[in-house]
Amino acid sequence: MGKKIKKEAEPPPKDVFDPLTIESKKAATVVLMLKSPEEEILAKACEAIYRFALKGEENKATLLELGAVEPLTKLLTHEDKIVRRNATMIFGILASNNDVKKLLRELDVMSSVIAQLAPEEEVVIHEFASLCLANMSAEYTSKVQIFEYGGLEPLIRLLSSPDPDVKKNSIECIYNLVQDFQCRTTLQELNAIPPILELLKSEYPIIQLLALKTLGVITNDKESRAMLRDNQGLESLIKILETKELNDLHIEALSVVANCLEDMDTIVMIQQTGGLKKLLTFAENSSVPDIQKNAARAITKAAYDPENRKFFHEQEVEKCLVTLLGSDNDGTKIAASQAISAMSENSSSKDFFNNQGIPQLVQLLRSDNEEVREAAALALANLTTSNPANASAAAEADGIDPLINTLSSKRDGAIANAATVLTNMAMQEALRVSIQSHNIMQAIIGPLHSANTVVQSKAALAVSATACDYEARAELKNAGGLEPLVHLLHSKNEEVRRHASWAVMVCANDEVVAMELCRLGAADILEEINVSLSRKNKFSEAAYNKLLNHNLSLKYSQTGHLSSTNIITDGFYDYGRISHGTKLLPLKELSFQELNDQRAILLINSKPSDVYPLSNMDDKSSDTAYGRSISSSSSLRRASKEKTRKNSCHFSAGVGSPTEEKSETPSGRNSVLSKSSTKEKGPRKIRGKKEEEKVKEEEEILSAPKMSGDGSADKEWCPPSDPDFCLYVFEVTKIILPITNMKEQIEALAKYVAEKMGGPILKEKLQEFSWELHISELKFQLKSNIIPIGLIKKGTFYHRALLFKALADKIGVGCSLVRGEYGRAWNEVKLMDKSRKGLIGCLPPPETYIVDLMFHPGELMKLKSKEADLYRFL
Repeated sequence: MGKKIKKEAEPPPKDVFDPLTIESKKAATVVLMLKSPEEEILAKACEAIYRFALKGEENKATLLELGAVEPLTKLLTHEDKIVRRNATMIFGILASNNDVKKLLRELDVMSSVIAQLAPEEEVVIHEFASLCLANMSAEYTSKVQIFEYGGLEPLIRLLSSPDPDVKKNSIECIYNLVQDFQCRTTLQELNAIPPILELLKSEYPIIQLLALKTLGVITNDKESRAMLRDNQGLESLIKILETKELNDLHIEALSVVANCLEDMDTIVMIQQTGGLKKLLTFAENSSVPDIQKNAARAITKAAYDPENRKFFHEQEVEKCLVTLLGSDNDGTKIAASQAISAMSENSSSKDFFNNQGIPQLVQLLRSDNEEVREAAALALANLTTSNPANASAAAEADGIDPLINTLSSKRDGAIANAATVLTNMAMQEALRVSIQSHNIMQAIIGPLHSANTVVQSKAALAVSATACDYEARAELKNAGGLEPLVHLLHSKNEEVRRHASWAVMVCANDEVVAMELCRLGAADILEEINVSLSRKNKFSEAAYNKLLNHNLSLKYSQTGHLSSTNIITDGFYDYGRISHGTKLLPLKELSFQELNDQRAILLINSKPSDVYPLSNMDDKSSDTAYGRSISSSSSLRRASKEKTRKNSCHFSAGVGSPTEEKSETPSGRNSVLSKSSTKEKGPRKIRGKKEEEKVKEEEEILSAPKMSGDGSADKEWCPPSDPDFCLYVFEVTKIILPITNMKEQIEALAKYVAEKMGGPILKEKLQEFSWELHISELKFQLKSNIIPIGLIKKGTFYHRALLFKALADKIGVGCSLVRGEYGRAWNEVKLMDKSRKGLIGCLPPPETYIVDLMFHPGELMKLKSKEADLYRFL
């Protein structure tokens, strides 16, 4: 046989690269391989990079520095399934690094990752793609991208995946996404509640926990709560609470139940299933702070229903809540305080907390935790509202000092609640005095400056409750509290305006404070508010009237009405009617105006001028209050009256004390006049002496303006004196005041006023009564628009009505002053009509009459009579 010859192998084609096996020990080399066109190399490179990234955060950072992320993003859409799978696995691991997350957002790979969640993809791809999304969704920008690229729907679908890792990653990502309201809304549309509830049956606690956390967020929305209830979610939650082995889930389960209890349907269902009892058990028996906290939260929500409050009270929930107040956990203290607030709607519970609960809540007001202080203050606010006993209990527990300290809290809720408690306490005078002694007026100024409308409202209400006496109002004024209070009147919030108006009304009880409020513009603001139908309220009207009561000149000019309680004092002036919004100038400014042809300003002044004493002569008079010397006609200043005036003006400083001149007898006006005239005759027996005195007086008068310009420039301005009005006051005090019958007093005063103003006028002669010329003459003689009422000897309706009111107020005769149209004004008085019969055992109500001062002086006309209408309007 011949020898066999071995056949040689054919050599490879010259254009084919021989296979090369490389073992790389550098990550940079493998990263370079990611750009290879060969699928096998790409797959092996990705596999090596995945194992490298798993080893730690440093390796992830190294891969980022080597530029591995960008070529990997292109592999997510590679045609080869293995390459695509390995690249997805790498991103699942790398996405936990913050710098990688940032780069991925910039590269906009979210759509490519979400595409890996398609149903046809492998479970491994689902696992790592969902892991990548779970890591990325921790940041807001990534949440937006996932939502916009439609990632929510495939994630919900994957909740039903057979793989637990896919479920865990998907529910974690959904939990992060639903922190945003828009995602929660979409979740409801995608009917995500049933698959989430199904996860509660998982054998993996982490999946159950994430499902409960997700439910805890989405059940903040009413629609989600309804869906959970309709899908028997409450039964699943109660079952978890009843299973001791699942105690690690109880905290989150209680949180979900607490949210669900905001709906009445859920409350009814909880009642039927015995869930309320279970809540109490957790609150009473658990030692885990978070379980106690969530149980108390659930009790709070359930206690908004009256039936539940009754049930809880029967189960003595109050004892449990008081115990929780002593917890070391601030969250538990807050939840217990909130539960007490809810239970305080039950009157029996409110009484229980009087002895147990209020002292502990007062202690919590001293906590360093602002939220704890706020919750405690809320509980005390609810417990003390309409409950004087609890208000006293809070004070007895030394609660006033920490409450006032809470007014400087950083939390608006704490401030508002503390102010409410102090307001409730101040309803009792003894407690109000104690509160005032703790410098409440100084402490309340900060809240008055707050930008929060609730705080503003409660602070203003606290002012109205505590500024009930002169000292407190003075302290508020001195501390600068009036300015922010007036500023609150501008508020667009109705409650703030109402409470600020209330506080202004209370503060305006003192004239000094009222004047300061007016200076700060309170009257102008309130007037503007009251013009608006939508902004005015009862308190704004009352506050404005209260301010006007301390400025009767403005009140009469604006409203045209002074009641019997509005007592005209010296310095009152009738400027005439002014429209709303028109500022009434002070009398001093009006006195310096040039003479004009407008209505004369009528002045009431029974005090002699201290700056420029008025000197009276036989045929001349000098109104030195203006610094001018004027002549008076003999018809206005008769010699006999001039002699009388000196004594009467001297006496007017003591008007109201008619016993000062004991030598006088109250036998009538004539005796008074004759005695005073007699007294004047003594010093004037010697004609030479009389002339000397006359010359001396004239020299003093002429020098008065010079003195005021030189040495007395800084003296306070005084209104013009009115000796005639001084005499009127003196005479009515002597003659009319002693009359005991009210009707006779009114009639006598009416006749007196008519006599001083030109006497009775016949109706048909009314047009011939030339009072206008007389007033013009007085204005010209005085060189002023202001005329003291006593100088008017021919007066019409509004002159007589003003004089009647001014004199009536001096002697204590109650009457009102009403301004009508076309120069009319009248006085209204109330008298008992004994002929009328009232209810059995009761006097009939007084009837209102109008006093005739013009036609038949002293006649009283019933307000609604034809005669009264003719007097007022025709």
